[in-house]
Amino acid sequence: MVLVRRPDSTVRISLPDPETRDSPLLVDDVVDAPIDPDPLFRRLNTLLVRRNQSAELRRYITRLEESNKSLEQFAYAASHDLQEPLRMVSSYLQLIEARYGDDLDGDADEFLEFAIGGADRMRSMIDALLEYSRVDSEGTPLEPTELDAVLEEALADLRMEIDERDARITADALPRVSGDPDQLRQVFQNLLSNAIEFSGDEPPRIHVRAERDGTEWRVAVEDDGIGIEPDDQERIFDVFQRLHSHEEYEGTGIGLALCQRIVDRHDGRIWVESEPGTGATFTFTLPAADADR
Repeated sequence: MVLVRRPDSTVRISLPDPETRDSPLLVDDVVDAPIDPDPLFRRLNTLLVRRNQSAELRRYITRLEESNKSLEQFAYAASHDLQEPLRMVSSYLQLIEARYGDDLDGDADEFLEFAIGGADRMRSMIDALLEYSRVDSEGTPLEPTELDAVLEEALADLRMEIDERDARITADALPRVSGDPDQLRQVFQNLLSNAIEFSGDEPPRIHVRAERDGTEWRVAVEDDGIGIEPDDQERIFDVFQRLHSHEEYEGTGIGLALCQRIVDRHDGRIWVESEPGTGATFTFTLPAADADR
């Protein structure tokens, strides 16, 4: 609605009677009379276009939210329902191996090993997909979180992997952010595990640092591993995207997608900078704990 104000009056808007069910009027603009018809029509047309765009944007956001919710429900249901039949397949394969392993020839042993390995990988992928689908629904409210403590927990979880590869992981003093501690621990764990896994032939050397950028912190995980081709640096954050075969490197292909989903939940961004053979730096942003002060 556009109000036209006469020269001898002020704008007065009557509030709707609370006893009625009439919707309140939305005032889009106030113009002074007299006004030429052409400028008035242009103003009215601009307001009409703006209102239509706003309504369309609201409809789009509503559809997107409904789609995301349906996708999360589907991923959870599909992953959960696949667990039991896969568990049965894996159990019977292991039973065949235990009971008839001595009677099988070399080819049969190899085929059975492939089948069991495939079932194990499928179980790992389902577990990862379940975790991916639960990021929004089962995450805890964001709270002031000490990243130093989160990193320590992630390093404790990776202790065996660190010792096996003789990895050296150093870190600067990390900040206090607004976040979900469990989910941020998962981000660190995935990034550090990847840095160790893709370190090449030399013992991994990894450094974690952070710097303030306005109301957020930029946290970086640097390694000196095999690096990533420029054309692959965006698609590695897609679900089940792998740059190497299972024979070369283990993994589900969902770890970085999970990191991105968690960082998105924290209203942050994540990206990688790398050159093949020179290592990679994964950087993600998190809101500072004092951002609202």
